[in-house]
Amino acid sequence: MGLCDIHDIRAILGRHGFHFSKSLGQNFLTDPSVPAGIAEASGAAETRNVIEVGPGMGCLTAELCRRADKVVAVELDRALLPVLEETLAGFDNIEVVQGDVLALDLKALCREKFGDAPAAACANLPYYITTPAITALLESGAFTRITVMVQREVARRICAKPGTPDYSAFSIYVQYHAAAEILFDVPADCFVPQPKVDSAVLQLTPLAKPPVETRDEKLFFALVRAAFNMRRKTLVNALGPVLGSRIGKAEITALVESVGLDVRVRGERLSLADFAKLADAVCEKGA
Repeated sequence: MGLCDIHDIRAILGRHGFHFSKSLGQNFLTDPSVPAGIAEASGAAETRNVIEVGPGMGCLTAELCRRADKVVAVELDRALLPVLEETLAGFDNIEVVQGDVLALDLKALCREKFGDAPAAACANLPYYITTPAITALLESGAFTRITVMVQREVARRICAKPGTPDYSAFSIYVQYHAAAEILFDVPADCFVPQPKVDSAVLQLTPLAKPPVETRDEKLFFALVRAAFNMRRKTLVNALGPVLGSRIGKAEITALVESVGLDVRVRGERLSLADFAKLADAVCEKGA
C-alpha cells in the first residue's frame, strides 16, 4: 500500500466512500519524500512522542510512527477515521483522537498521553486554520519543536525581517515565541486535489524566554497590531487609535523620538526590540 500513490489513494478512499471536503481544506500528498522529510526534521526520533494535527490518510503519520515511540493524531473529520484504521493498521504506536485542535487543551492532551515526557508537534495544516493553529500550538507550551506544512506565502511572512513586504504583526508574534525557519518548499503538484498555491515546511522551536524584554506584553502586542493595522501610515499616526484617548499626537511623537526612531518611520520597519522599547516608554509615561 502506497499512501502517496495516487492509485492507492483513490482505491482506499473509494472503499470507504470518502469525498474530499473543500471546507476542511483537504489535500493529500502524492510525493513520498515530503512526509519522510517532515518526519525526519520533526524531532520525533529525539522526543519519542508526537502530536500530529490532521493526519489525512496517514502518510506523515506512518513516517512519524517509524521514528517515535508514540504518535497521537488529532483528526477533525470523522469520515477519515475508518480510512486511518486501515492505513495505519500495521503500527501499534499510533492513537487517533477525533477532535478539533483549536478546541483541545493541547497541554492536557500531552500530559494525558505522554506524562511529563517532551513532545514534538507535526501538521500538514489546512490553509484556512494556519494562523489560529500555529497560535494554539505555540501558546500551549507543550512542544519542544513544531514542524508544519503551510502555504508558502505564510511561511515567508512568519520568517520575514523588518522592512520587507512580508513582515507583519504575525511575524512578530511568532518570532517573539519561537525561532522560525523554512526547511523546504513543496510544489502544488505534490498534492491531490492540487491546490492553487505552493506550500512550505516551517519549523518553529519555542523559546524558553522571548528574545526581547518588555514591561507589559499586552501593551507590546497592542502597539504591534496598531502599527500593522495601518501599515501605510507613519507609526505616529498609526498609534493614535490605541494611545490617542490618553495622550495627544505631540506626546506620541515625543515617545517615538525618545526611543531613537524617526517620526516619519512606519511600523513595518520596527524590529521586536524597537517595539519593546516603545512599549516600555509608554509604560514610563504612564499612558
